Amino acid sequence: MYAIIELAGKQHRVSKDQIFVSERTGVEPGKDLSCESILAVGEGSDLKVGQPFVSGASVKLKVLEDIRGPKIKGFKYKAKTTYRKSWGHRQDLQKLQVVEIKN
Repeated sequence: MYAIIELAGKQHRVSKDQIFVSERTGVEPGKDLSCESILAVGEGSDLKVGQPFVSGASVKLKVLEDIRGPKIKGFKYKAKTTYRKSWGHRQDLQKLQVVEIKN
């Protein structure tokens, strides 16, 4: 069984016991999270698509750890002057595990 969920503004295709990385949700590691915004639920050739969400469906997630994404560097400059500017960014992410999918 699999589900397509919307979590932190992104869509993920998940199945039971799958571990995936998503944007940070604000839930502490070790706690459970229930996702009610299920876009589709499928098992084999049977697929139930919501408009926009499947009513009565939910996915229970467990927050494993908070992590940070890779460093992304940016740089800009203007020619023939001494103007140079650089910056870096690391996105805050969470590692989640699917505990249960209810249809």
